[in-house]
Formats: sequence, structure tokens, C-alpha cells
Amino acid sequence: MPKKVRVGVLALQGDFREHVESLQRAGVEAVEVRLPAQLKGLDGLIIPGGESTTILRLIDIFKFREPIIDFIRGGGPLWGTCAGMIVVAQKATDLTRPTLGLINVSVCRNAFGRQVDSFEEDLTIAAGDFAQREKPFHAVFIRAPVIEETGAAVEVLARLPNGAPVAARRGKVLVTAFHPELTPDLRFHEFFLGFSAMKE
Repeated sequence: MPKKVRVGVLALQGDFREHVESLQRAGVEAVEVRLPAQLKGLDGLIIPGGESTTILRLIDIFKFREPIIDFIRGGGPLWGTCAGMIVVAQKATDLTRPTLGLINVSVCRNAFGRQVDSFEEDLTIAAGDFAQREKPFHAVFIRAPVIEETGAAVEVLARLPNGAPVAARRGKVLVTAFHPELTPDLRFHEFFLGFSAMKE
């Protein structure tokens, strides 16, 4: 019997429950990760949206920084959504704590303003193996960041109509400025789940 895929969602702060529900609908086992030891045996890890400064503070309080970095070094896939993108970026504006530096992008926090300036946009996803890519992805942006710069080997997957990058990947690290877990569309979760089968 094949082993069931187990994906963890960092459950320190933010909208981790919505990711858990999306993963369950995608047919995989979802684990709410609250301690570093729970990273063992996972086939992927999602850092959800929330408040990036708070998430980084809790990552340090609960001693997650090195275990998450080791998880990536060991070939584990990682996805950061909204605040999670800020947490895993190489650089981010206006932060009092260092990011995890797991993907070579620079991001601007709250690039579109406050909560009242949240918006939705249909995006074309530029990924060769993204299922039904001819169908736009309806993206929800809430106090969203934006990617300002990308480094070597970073592939931009989606842009706003003004050209601003809002989704990217490098190897098994995926970042999105928006919240796929707040929509019924599972294509981004399924796309991420495919990373566990990738060879190094």
C-alpha cells in the first residue's frame, strides 16, 4: 500500500486551518505543526498568511528557524503564502527580525495598503505543469506583499496586470502573495503537492 502524503502547516499564527482544509480536500494528510519535532517525516511544509513579524517572532521563540532551514536542505518542499512569502524571502522591507532567506527574492510588505485595500484578481499562471493553466486563477490579496526583485534561478509564475510578480518558485520553494486557501480552487495546492515527487 503506498504511503499517504503528509503535509504540515505551520500553526503558530495566521490562517493555517484554511490550508489544512484545502489539503484534506486534495486527498492528503494535513498536520498542524506547532513543534519542530513535528517536521519529521513530512512531505512538505506550508507557512500560511498572517502577520509576518509575529510569525517570525514565534518561529524564534519555538526554535523553528534551524529545523525549517534543515528541512529545506534535506529536500523538503516549502510554500509560503502572503505573510509566509515574507517569512521565507531573502529580504523584506520594514522587518525587525531576519527572514529565513530560503528563496532569493526581495519583497515589499503591505505593498497595496491596509486591510480595506484588499482585492481580488484573475491571474494567468505561467507554469508548464500547472493543471488547466488556460483557466485563470482567481487570487485573493489581503494586505498583500509584492515581489520587488528576483535572483538567479527564480521562476516568476504569476504577475498582476501592471507586471508586478506575485508568485514565484525556486526548486522546491514556492511563494505566493495571495491566498489560494481562501478559494475552492485546489490547483495551487495540487501544484505544490507535485514537488514531493521531484528529484533534487
